[in-house]
Amino acid sequence: MERTNAWKAYGAADEEAVESLAADYIDFISTCKTEREAAARAIELARAAGYVSLEEARAQGKPLAPGDKVYASNFGKSVMLVQLGRAPLEEGFNILGAHIDSPRMDVKQNPLYESKDFALLDTHYYGGIKKYQWVTLPLAIHGVVVKKDGTTVAINVGEDPADPVFCVTDLLIHLGAQQLEKKGAKVVEGEDLDVLVGSRPLVVSKDDAKNAAEGSIEELAAKEPVKAALLKLFQDKYGFEEEDFLSAELEVVPAGRARELGFDRSMILGYGQDDRSCAYPSLVAQLEAGDLDRTAVCLLVDKEEIGSVGATGMTSRFFENTVAEVMDLAGEPGELALRRALASSNMLSSDVSAGIDPLYLSAFEEKNAAFLGRGVVFNKFTGSRGKSGSNDANAEYMAKVRAVMDKGGVYFQTAELGKVDIGGGGTIAYILAKYGMNVIDCGVPVLSMHAPWEVTSKADIYEAKKCYTAFLAYA
Repeated sequence: MERTNAWKAYGAADEEAVESLAADYIDFISTCKTEREAAARAIELARAAGYVSLEEARAQGKPLAPGDKVYASNFGKSVMLVQLGRAPLEEGFNILGAHIDSPRMDVKQNPLYESKDFALLDTHYYGGIKKYQWVTLPLAIHGVVVKKDGTTVAINVGEDPADPVFCVTDLLIHLGAQQLEKKGAKVVEGEDLDVLVGSRPLVVSKDDAKNAAEGSIEELAAKEPVKAALLKLFQDKYGFEEEDFLSAELEVVPAGRARELGFDRSMILGYGQDDRSCAYPSLVAQLEAGDLDRTAVCLLVDKEEIGSVGATGMTSRFFENTVAEVMDLAGEPGELALRRALASSNMLSSDVSAGIDPLYLSAFEEKNAAFLGRGVVFNKFTGSRGKSGSNDANAEYMAKVRAVMDKGGVYFQTAELGKVDIGGGGTIAYILAKYGMNVIDCGVPVLSMHAPWEVTSKADIYEAKKCYTAFLAYA
């Protein structure tokens, strides 16, 4: 059952649509490298498409009706968009769920130190990474510093061509014989992923040093002049001090824009495509939805890369609470109605799949592997080894999804995540399945998944958007 490469069937109109979507997608993943940035952009686009916040809807005091569009934000890191359909909400929703966090390095709470005339930031990596891939790359720092008075300072350094960048250093090859004897997991240790951020010392006159107040930057300059210079820069340019790192969320990500890949420009090379290559088409499909029979939901969540935990992860009650609020505003309140609605829903867990790589064929079982360019991928199950930790979609739902894809003219394929017992992975699917709803994993195939720069096909991004559009309309 070999699937057809989607490029072979595209006419001029399709190719134009592919390139238009790819250009917008490249802009999105280039500017939205953190969950905060992705959530903020999603809300901006939603409001432009006529969505109002749940708080605004409550304040208006008008019952929600078919066609109404509302959104909810969860700590600025997760977003849920809802467009009401004609059918009663108790009959369920069509849900697109993706995550907007990606593997990276997070700056620790007490990060800044000086060593051998260098200033560095101590980090703790986030999500599953091959640590050696993150050395000697140009890096950017995105995030927020929140001061005790509640003032939030936004940080984004390393993306503008005029900005400086940062890096994690590596041992030169001439001295690396012992390092190269280590296993890949140990070539670079987690505690060695410290980011180089400065080397110029703060010069203080003898009189200023003599009269320096205890605990001042001038006093620090006598012992750690490079660190002192950085703290002065932070204070002068951004208005925060070292203590404010305690309430900061700073993420270290690859610097630079996503780019077209290949002489034929058929692919995209960029950071964070797991899972923004699914989140963005899901968002676009939701925003472009027409009149709907069933209510459409687009759910963009945080913390998937570390188990979907915490207040902004899928295991929180954000989704359930928001559904309850929407049903109340639509005149269908009550615990039983909520439970019926959740159990009657259909969901695509929009998450990426491993694309087969000709350089690493031994990890894949070709008949059940995803190919770049052959369309969106359905993973009936994920997990590892004996399907451990998996949501295994039932055959009836898979048949229904196939019919929807045919109706929408979508190129799709099915796959497993590598050979049996080679590895495995998971998504948010199993969490939503706990409500009793139908859920299946569906997303874009990716090469070099979880690397600083990942590869996708423009055709698969386009087919994902077509898939999500058809699902909202016909499921």
